[in-house]
Amino acid sequence: MKTFVWTELSEQGRKAALARPPQKADAMPNDIARILARVKAGGDAAVRAYSRRFDTTAAHKLRVPAADIAAAVRATPAPLRAALRRARANIATFHKAGLPRPVVVDTMPGVRCTLQWRPLETVGLYIPGGTAPLFSTLLMQAVPARLARCRRIIACTPPGRDGKINAAVLAAAHLCGLDEIYAVGGAQAIGAMAYGTETIPKVDKIFGPGNAYVTLAKQLVANDPGGAAIDMPAGPSEVMVIADGAARPAWVAADLLAQAEHDTAAQAVLVTTSRAMADKVRAAVTLQIGDLPRRKIAAASLRNARIIVAPNIAAALEITNRYAPEHLILHVARAERCLPRIAHAGSVFIGPYTPESAGDYASGTNHVLPTYGAARSHGGLSVQSFMKSMTSQTITAAGLARLGPTIIAMAEAEGLGAHAAAVRLRLENAS
Repeated sequence: MKTFVWTELSEQGRKAALARPPQKADAMPNDIARILARVKAGGDAAVRAYSRRFDTTAAHKLRVPAADIAAAVRATPAPLRAALRRARANIATFHKAGLPRPVVVDTMPGVRCTLQWRPLETVGLYIPGGTAPLFSTLLMQAVPARLARCRRIIACTPPGRDGKINAAVLAAAHLCGLDEIYAVGGAQAIGAMAYGTETIPKVDKIFGPGNAYVTLAKQLVANDPGGAAIDMPAGPSEVMVIADGAARPAWVAADLLAQAEHDTAAQAVLVTTSRAMADKVRAAVTLQIGDLPRRKIAAASLRNARIIVAPNIAAALEITNRYAPEHLILHVARAERCLPRIAHAGSVFIGPYTPESAGDYASGTNHVLPTYGAARSHGGLSVQSFMKSMTSQTITAAGLARLGPTIIAMAEAEGLGAHAAAVRLRLENAS
């Protein structure tokens, strides 16, 4: 873990200290575009061919049979089923509170404007499964989609080498009332959902994180008028931890490693006001990593890690806003006072007893978050992500008499005579 002293860095050095790991060079746009084009033209046959090439050679149906879902529920241990139910309940409670409400307002007498919300009709959820069965990601997407009342919700997740989907993923889908699960992953899954195949329906919007190939495929179909919208830009997962001199080094190290074990391209950044804390955390990381089942992944990820020594908490928060992390953890005294000064972060974990793991699984907030600096312009997944707004206006004769001159003056100033005439005719012929 490289260490930088913020006050000793030039502007170029500060940019380097906050640089994110590059995306995989072998995820070339032409390669992904070729996969998408073949899926668009070849449908199920192309999807199956790419699945055999990238995921599994075992024979399997694209749509997971209902019997397999039922068997997976039975195979999931009771304690895990209980954990899934608790997590789903907390996620539902939080997201239900965020349901948007209609707006009705009279902007002036006789002029009523409204804002209504409508659910997206058909949505596709992508559930990564390359190195870990992320059933938690299914919960994070399916729960708000159901609360939004989307008419059709499908999910795609890559099969294992045996052609099967992890039982806990299927159990989570069943718990959320999803029965349309497809055993397909990677760019071919994004193409199938964007364009539709004989088996997999075309969706209006694609949700969910993925590797560099999935991310690039999402960007390409979003730019295709015949493709599908996507939830947000995404890159490798990341965490920034702010720690003062009184933080517990072992807890800080555990939070950094919890991020590092996600993926070799993940990034963990510690910003601390104490040089001694930097040394203690580094030692704690070295001690803890040896016991991790995914220590090889974590060790590779730590090559992207950084420790930045800041002069004070105010400077640490400025560094945070400059980096715009996906996850931000505050191991500082009176951490709640920092929140108003945080402008750019996907999700914030306040205080020593609030690990990122809570948000990843069961506190209730969503863990599908903007990464790679996208927190500057995007928020995390919510019920509103699965909905769209629609406005309306109703104007009475008296209201148009009041508002009409304003419209005519503006329309004529822009040289749009028909716009002005549409109002003037009504005013001249009002009964």
